[in-house]
Amino acid sequence: MAPSRDQAQLAEQVEELLAAGGPLPVVAAGQPVLRRGAEPYDGQLGPALLARFVEALRVTMHAAPGVGLAAPQVGVPLRIAVIEDPAPVPEEVAVARGRVPQPFRVLVNPVYEPVGTARAAFYEGCLSVPGWQAVVARHAEVRLRGQDGQGRELDETITGWPARIVQHETDHLDGTLYLDRAELRSLSTHEAVAALWAQPTPDAAAEALGFELPQSRTQLSR
Repeated sequence: MAPSRDQAQLAEQVEELLAAGGPLPVVAAGQPVLRRGAEPYDGQLGPALLARFVEALRVTMHAAPGVGLAAPQVGVPLRIAVIEDPAPVPEEVAVARGRVPQPFRVLVNPVYEPVGTARAAFYEGCLSVPGWQAVVARHAEVRLRGQDGQGRELDETITGWPARIVQHETDHLDGTLYLDRAELRSLSTHEAVAALWAQPTPDAAAEALGFELPQSRTQLSR
């Protein structure tokens, strides 16, 4: 069966992106592609082109640098994301945030649902909203389902910072930016976060900037 016109257009778009070589341009907030739900991946790119696209996402994520990148962030409306986190943070920060190293992973058609009611609130940023961070309360534990880059089924429970990354990237595929879920009074430049709010938890920021941060929202399940 011949590919549909939409499939051919998506493949052509990705080929054009890859033709330039190197990291892909990251789309910034304000572009409609970031606000529309992405299409489920169903072979639109073909195995070889998918592999090349995934590698380009990886290169782009590393160059940014970031710990995750979703296809809409490079202008491609497909439910594909990559994540990788070496977790280069001090031990007290890693413990408070549940941040552990994550190997490179490809998420295809991911969906998540909360496990339990615990929530964790920490500063978070986004490559598509450059220069800013804000506190976001997210589920401390989620069930992730979908496929990997080879089409194998995923069904696993993820906690801590890896759960935050999964939620952030999957939200991108639904047209949601982290600012939609953020405590807007916490919004700070990268420089302000580094200078003032680099503590393991955002409690000091909540007190100084005047936003509510119930204790239950700063605790991770352990």
